[in-house]
Parts: sequence; C-alpha cells; structure tokens
Amino acid sequence: MLYHLFEYLQSHSDLPGAGLFKYITFRAMVAAVTSVLFATIFGKRIIQMLQKMQMGEIVRDLGLEGQMQKQGTPTMGGLIIIGAIAVPVLLLADLTNIYIQLLLVSLIWTGIIGFVDDYLKKIKRNKEGLPGKLKIVGQVGLGLIVGVTMIMHDDIVVREFFDHVDISMSITQLQAGKDYQDIKALVTTFPFLKGYELDYHSLIPGGVDMLTNIFYVILVIIIVTAVSNGANITDGLDGLAAGSSGIIGFALAIFAYVSGNMIFADYLNIMYIPNTGEVAIFCAAFLGACIGFLWYNSFPAQVFMGDTGSLSLGGVIAVLAIILRKELMLPILCGVFLIENLSVIMQVGYFKYTRKKFGEGKRIFRMSPIHHHYQLGGIPEPKIVNRFWIVGLILATVTIATLKIR
Repeated sequence: MLYHLFEYLQSHSDLPGAGLFKYITFRAMVAAVTSVLFATIFGKRIIQMLQKMQMGEIVRDLGLEGQMQKQGTPTMGGLIIIGAIAVPVLLLADLTNIYIQLLLVSLIWTGIIGFVDDYLKKIKRNKEGLPGKLKIVGQVGLGLIVGVTMIMHDDIVVREFFDHVDISMSITQLQAGKDYQDIKALVTTFPFLKGYELDYHSLIPGGVDMLTNIFYVILVIIIVTAVSNGANITDGLDGLAAGSSGIIGFALAIFAYVSGNMIFADYLNIMYIPNTGEVAIFCAAFLGACIGFLWYNSFPAQVFMGDTGSLSLGGVIAVLAIILRKELMLPILCGVFLIENLSVIMQVGYFKYTRKKFGEGKRIFRMSPIHHHYQLGGIPEPKIVNRFWIVGLILATVTIATLKIR
C-alpha cells in the first residue's frame, strides 16, 4: 500500500524521499525491520490472548527431559508469524506482482489449514486435530493453484538473452535493447552445472505440452506437501523450526534478488526471471518474522507456533523455491527438514518391516523425529537446536555457493 502511495506521490509531486520506495533493497530492509517489530510488539499481546483462550499445549509424556514443563505453554503462535509477514508485505511490496499475490495466497492458505488443525485440537479437544487426509487435500489444493498459475499466467516468464550483457549498461539501457526475449517455459535451475537449465519438456517422451504440464503440476504438489510437512515435523524443539526457516528464508532472499536483477543474473550466469526482485521483499519479511518469533519461542519457549505456523513456513518456502526456479536445490537448502522427514519414514518403515518379519518391531533411532533421538541421548535441548541451526547454515551456504560453483 505504501509502495503504491509513494509511487503515486513520486509521479505527481516532488515529495522528498518518495523515490526511495522504488528501490527493492530499501523496501526489503524496511520490511525486515517492520516484521521484527510487529512480532516482538504485537507478539506479547497475541500470547496473552492465547492464554486467555486457554490455548495451552497438551503434552503427552514421552519421557523426554524438560518435556512436562512445557505443559500449558500457549500454542497457535503461528498467528504472530503470519501477521509479521503479511503486514510489511501489504505495506511495502508491489501488490500487482503475480509472485507476491501467489505468496500471500500460499501464506494464508496454509495458515488456515494449520489454524483449523490447532483449533480442533485445543478448542474442540480433538487429539487428532484435522484428519491427515484433509490436510493433504488442502496441500494438494495449494499445489494445484501454484502449478497451474506458473503454467498459465502471462507475467510468469524467463528471459532469454541473445548476447552477453555488458555489466556497464544500466537497467534502463538493457530494457530498451533488443538482445533478449521473454519466453513461457517450464525450466528450472540445475545445481552445479554452469549455464544449464533443466527443461521439464525434456523429461517427457516427445515433449508433449499437456503431459509436461500435468507432470509439472504433480511435481509442485509433491514439493508443497513434502516441505510443509517437513517443517511441521521439525517443529518439536524450542526455536528449531523458526530458526531453521529463517536461515532458509535468508538464502531465498539472495536468490530472489539476484534472479530478479539483469546485471547480477548475467554476471553469475544464472536464469533471469523478470519481476522476482519483488520477492526479495517477501523473503525479508519472512526472515524478520522468524527472528521476531524467536524472541518468544527460543528456549524456554513462551509460545509454540503450532501447525498454524509450521505449515505456513513450510508451504511458503516450497512456493518461494518454485517461483524462483530453485526447486531442485530444496534437498540441500531444506536439508534439516529432509533429515527430520526421513528419520520418521525410516523409523516407521523399519518398525513395520521387523514386526512383520520377526514378530517384534525394532527401531533405528531411540525416537523419531531425529531431534528426539538426541534428546534421549542426554543432549540438552538448546544444544540440539544450535547444532541443527549450524547444519542449516552450512547447507544454506552450500546452496548459495552454487551461484558460482557451476
């Protein structure tokens, strides 16, 4: 809103400072600060509201150290995260940008799924919450919206250059030139291979458009479902999901900025995606929301994000990667989520296999997800979280390094 107001003022008056709002870097920094302030200032009031509504966590005794002390801690704190992202984005981003619209829809959509799940658990006292099948239906619905929009919307294109861009040229000179064309293409960045983008048509025999589109939409649905569930499973220790998501958000902010800047994209020899520079503002708000939420969620937590927050964080991360054509980097960038997911799959699969074969189920880990395995090993909760953050930082660094190691 402020972006459009200052855009109007700049074109109709000489108001000092109005031109600042045309710079993505300025708006991204303001978005990050606004997000942190919103989370820290309004977060306390939201926590008090949740306490009055008796939205306390119901803890099942699993024999974990310090677990029962968390009984009654307010949950559904994901409302803080959603508000801290939405408010600065609505104020500072270009709301006519299709990518911003898609991200806001994703944030609210996954937030509603998580909110309904938390509501049923706490208000209706339904231990199971929203049935797993309905969660999947909601995630599939979002994946369908994102996939179809990426295929059909006219503003979602990639830019193909015919000649090397002179780094001394200004953006205006580049836009005025005729050495590029915008094309509709289902392509994505392939890590570590310089100048190579994977065209999804090449994966389909004969490159049939209809089959390629169906394949792409199914892939998007799988990515959205997997990453949102990965974030949900990771949310088991104080600050773990919020900190890990913030690290991922920072890496995606860098990708958004360089992918949306012609000069940087050409210098780094990566895909230039018009209009994605605006996504950096959303990423900055996302990072700020995670940092601000950690003010109350770090050990010992004063509030938990619940499914309202974890499903939102995971869903948004998945959609960001798809928009920026970096979905093939998710196994590296979201490595913490992947490990958590795999630990559960391996534990359940091995238990069922051994029970069927030997009549008694056996376990690979002391407990899954894997962060509980370390808890049962006697490692303090804050140390586990800090080490997972370190792993996340290393993985994010490796992912960002792919910009040059290609």
